[in-house]
Amino acid sequence: MLSVILILIAAIFFTGVIIRTKSLASGRKGPGLLQPVFDVVRLFRKGVVYSETTSFVFQIAPTIYFASVIMAMLVVPFGQSRGVLSFNGDFIFFAYVLGLGKFFSIIAAMDTGSSFEGMGASREALYSMFAEPAFFILMGSLALLSGHTSFQEIFAALHIGSQISYALAALATFVLLMIAMIESSRMPIDDPKTHLELTMIHEVMILDNSGFDLGLILTAGYVKFAIYGALIVNLFIGVIPYQYAIPSFFGIQFLMAVAIGLIESFMARFRMSHNPQFVVALTSVSLLIFFGVLLILEKFI
Repeated sequence: MLSVILILIAAIFFTGVIIRTKSLASGRKGPGLLQPVFDVVRLFRKGVVYSETTSFVFQIAPTIYFASVIMAMLVVPFGQSRGVLSFNGDFIFFAYVLGLGKFFSIIAAMDTGSSFEGMGASREALYSMFAEPAFFILMGSLALLSGHTSFQEIFAALHIGSQISYALAALATFVLLMIAMIESSRMPIDDPKTHLELTMIHEVMILDNSGFDLGLILTAGYVKFAIYGALIVNLFIGVIPYQYAIPSFFGIQFLMAVAIGLIESFMARFRMSHNPQFVVALTSVSLLIFFGVLLILEKFI
């Protein structure tokens, strides 16, 4: 339960830190750290408008998407504390419950009958399909290294102490950070602030969502970012005492938000045709981690 509380607290400030970093990098003061939360609260107070061309799929998709992210959050551990749900193979459950929410958001976009939203849905599905092998190779490698198949046992058994383990942790951090940005369609894959429909991905999928439903989608996005940040934190904190682990959790989450803000400030988005190449390249990085694990276990023939 501790991980759920920490993730929710981080989600409240995470997007605000990204926006403030981008504002400072461009020489502006920017909005307050809680402005994204205020925006979501305002949306929750509004009604929802549904197009007459949409079916019940469009109406239930935001709720399922939000519920899928909450379910994924329940299996994320924090150091020696297990997640609310913890069992062997829970990282597979984590990936596919997020995939279920993504599936409903994609078919909801296609349900609108809009060519723009269908285009965004096809891009979202393509990038998610390419990112999936990178996640499973990474988690499979860590499971092989630790000898366990649940999130908490994998992270608890990791021992960061040798040069190879430092390298593996750095590569795993890079893979998880990039997957988080791909899943949220942020830079360098996409610009969340773009208003050009032909280049949008996630944003174009939710053009027809409004009010409470849009608030659910935005809240799920904030929580999903904090979830991936929590996975990165677990790579490093192991089973250290809570008095050190909790400040480390917020410190690493803050550094991750600042890093994303700086990336989005100083890095141009890729050409759309180059995005699949970049996403597939993450699988190569995960394979490096896999070979590193084989090297540590002395299983190279």
